[in-house]
Amino acid sequence: MDESGLVEHWRSSCARPEVAAALAAVERMVEDAIEARRPICETSGRCCRFESYGHRLYATGLETAHALSRLGDVRRGAPEVTAGEVADAIARGGCPFQVDGLCSVHTIRPVGCRVYFCDATAQEWVERTAERAHEAIRRVHDEHGIEYRYADWRAMLERFAV
Repeated sequence: MDESGLVEHWRSSCARPEVAAALAAVERMVEDAIEARRPICETSGRCCRFESYGHRLYATGLETAHALSRLGDVRRGAPEVTAGEVADAIARGGCPFQVDGLCSVHTIRPVGCRVYFCDATAQEWVERTAERAHEAIRRVHDEHGIEYRYADWRAMLERFAV
């Protein structure tokens, strides 16, 4: 499948009610784990400046489509991510959705963002929760016949950018 076909495949897949429900269930699973553990955020968005923080965020094509399908709900007047936004973020070394140091898409962010906490006491929990969540996302792909691709968040966003 070519790139444009993949993007359309992921967009149409996340629009299917059973797929959207399965993705929402994974998000709930992560939120329940966070509520039970209560890890803390010690760096207030610095982790979203990937290069300076020394890490990457990865997401599947389906997760990216799912987040972007809800972008209009959290960014009034800007329902799509632009190639310029992604290019600017890459040049800055960060996420295109970080605005004034905060996540502007907090409620629709991918699982990798949801499970990441810099809390030194929670690192094993972060790793276990991230693995469990990613396995659940992978099952959504497998159970619903959705092409699986896992890549850097910004690279995925580039595929979808207008």
